[in-house]
Amino acid sequence: MRKVSNVFWIAVMIVLATCVLGVTAPVSFEEATGNIQAFLTSTFGWYYLILVTIIVIFCVFLIFSPLGIIRLGKHDEKPEFSRTSWFAMLFSAGMGIGLVFWGAAEPLSHFMVPPLAESGTIASQKEAIRYTFFHWGIHAWGIYAIVALALAYFNFRKGEPALISSTLKPVLGKKAMEGTLGTIIDVLAVFATVVGVATTLGFGATQINGGLSYLFGIPSNFTIQLIIIAVVTILFTISASTGLGKGIKILSNANMILAVILLILLFIIGPTILILNMFTDSLGGYIQNIIQMSFRIAPLNEENRSWINTWTIFYWAWWISWSPFVGIFIARVSRGRTIREFIIGVLLLPTLVSFMWFTVFGTSAIEVQKAASIDISQLATEEVLFAVFNELPWSTILSIVAIALVSVFFITSADSATFVLGMQTSYGSLIPPTAVKLTWGVAQSIVALVLLYSGGLQALQNALIIAAFPFSIIMIIMMMSLYRSLANEKKELGLYHKPRRKKVDNQ
Repeated sequence: MRKVSNVFWIAVMIVLATCVLGVTAPVSFEEATGNIQAFLTSTFGWYYLILVTIIVIFCVFLIFSPLGIIRLGKHDEKPEFSRTSWFAMLFSAGMGIGLVFWGAAEPLSHFMVPPLAESGTIASQKEAIRYTFFHWGIHAWGIYAIVALALAYFNFRKGEPALISSTLKPVLGKKAMEGTLGTIIDVLAVFATVVGVATTLGFGATQINGGLSYLFGIPSNFTIQLIIIAVVTILFTISASTGLGKGIKILSNANMILAVILLILLFIIGPTILILNMFTDSLGGYIQNIIQMSFRIAPLNEENRSWINTWTIFYWAWWISWSPFVGIFIARVSRGRTIREFIIGVLLLPTLVSFMWFTVFGTSAIEVQKAASIDISQLATEEVLFAVFNELPWSTILSIVAIALVSVFFITSADSATFVLGMQTSYGSLIPPTAVKLTWGVAQSIVALVLLYSGGLQALQNALIIAAFPFSIIMIIMMMSLYRSLANEKKELGLYHKPRRKKVDNQ
């Protein structure tokens, strides 16, 4: 462990202290973190809405700017991975389990408790899909894109270490970022990554357990979840030891294949024509209302504001808190691409796939809810998907594929996280030591198990959302730093230089 930085030891102590609180006083810890989260959400909701919108605008600007031709690497460097493998890896790390976990549950929840319309109506069904698009669309991927772009640019173009602190040097200075302040920033990024992945492991284990319970009657309890996490830990440690070009790449491609299979199966079995019509209508509604939704905060309606706090503001904070992990990983696999290709790939392709995914799963869930004899919206989130399948033909096949997909997403997320944590705690090394990766892998699993056992998982999720607030400030500085460095480079490359016409002397 000689190659680890101080960030490793400090982050380990903070994560350990947080877990001790979650275990010894889960109720008090959850209440305290819940209160802080509620305060930040209600007080700074306007700030999150404006910031994330600015991030999206900045991404669009870079797509159309002449700066888009700048390559994330040397001038003639070729991409390390094919477009298919690149897309599969960034998609698996960026959304992963979330798509399966919320694919049916979120649209169904919005249908029953809509942001504006009356519950259970045609209008609420349209809103359900449109707002799910909004929460999982370009705003989410814009957050990831900016963090990933800054990291890839400064690492591959400028030769800086692959650390969050390295992206802030043009604004905060080299001395500060290589000193105490830089360490604090990198520790915050590590904390967000560990906590985010630990909560995902916990939720993933509960969903796999829920599926097994529906399929085979296996009890849903901590013992089964412990076995699930133990098996997954063994699998992702094996994958992590094989390196980025083998384990994660192979698993990410497997993710895409399983996801496409499940998507096509449900598309065929479900209300196919309605799905196509809802996709078209919801995409148009999303484009038409994107500005209004981006700034909607309902200052004079307490009930509507509560919905926005619970969903939109929560999601914006959630994506920000996940951005160090996802951003570092996307940056690592994006070497050699131009800025324009990078942003289009990160911003638009996953968004369109997410839209189709939520239309297929959300529309199917809502139609089942309207026709079924039971109210599936009242089930636990991890059980909703399997309850929907239970009302459709080929339910067993659908459930088996879904469990396989969650499992592979599970392994990929944990595997990607060990790689990212290894990078962040070994001075930004692009090939972190295997021992460091395995240490973080086991640590993540232990954190998830301990908090599942004690009931402290929700408190840890609250802590993650709280960490998003200071990191949002870091993101602002990151954008300023990136633009300043790009502006200097544009002068060197002469991207905006136009030769002056010589005046003709008519005398």
